[in-house]
Amino acid sequence: MTIESFPRGSTALVVENDPSDGPGRLGDWLVSGGLRPHVLRPHAGDALPENLDEYAALVVLGGEQDAFPDAGGERGAPWFDQLDGLLRKAVRHKVPTLAICLGAQLLAQAHGGTVERSAAGPEIGVRLVARRDVADNDPIFAAVPFAPDVLQWHLDEIVELPANATLLAASTNYPVQAYRIGSAAWGLQFHIECDIEMFAQWAMEGVGTLGELGIDAVELLERVDAALGDVEEIWKPFVERFAAVALGRVPRAGEGGLRSLPLIGPR
Repeated sequence: MTIESFPRGSTALVVENDPSDGPGRLGDWLVSGGLRPHVLRPHAGDALPENLDEYAALVVLGGEQDAFPDAGGERGAPWFDQLDGLLRKAVRHKVPTLAICLGAQLLAQAHGGTVERSAAGPEIGVRLVARRDVADNDPIFAAVPFAPDVLQWHLDEIVELPANATLLAASTNYPVQAYRIGSAAWGLQFHIECDIEMFAQWAMEGVGTLGELGIDAVELLERVDAALGDVEEIWKPFVERFAAVALGRVPRAGEGGLRSLPLIGPR
């Protein structure tokens, strides 16, 4: 699909918080779902918009920053306050939102949730998360298998969800793995956007952390590379369903009609 072929009102604002965590495969999956990604890089000086009036969807990516302020009250990045505002506006105005890792932590925190350094330690590598039964009624999670493969690299976690959030997936040591706020804002603690080059860069930059955890970098990357096909099988259709919600082809949560629609499933 060329840029010219995208219909009016099909642009997704993609906020890249860190140069090491770009859209990756997620960008391609948005395109295959009918959305045109417009990537803004505030870490490189791009200004965030005041509102989301020109966008069909909002996507907020990960990064190595902490979502919570440091001991001196400083935020992890100077644009986080404005990004908080966009995340609140997205939920208020029902702009479909997909937030990944740091993005999911910021989404939760912007709505009254709590993010802290994980007491269980860093979570890194190929993992399984467990989809909760309530996800059967979610427009984009309903077709996700019970225990899908995901990629993890995070030191912090959401320890308390906002009061209006619905937990959609969990794991034993990191209970909040996926959730929804309102009818159309989803947060994923895990990564679905990575290709092997992106994960290899993280491994290179985090070699000290891997050593402390006793993780062999070569074995880690071999396992990640082997899992990428399974990750795509599950999460590409997931992103396409998100795009379908953004384009009005699938009802938002609570709008009804979900079970009568031919949802895009894993293939």
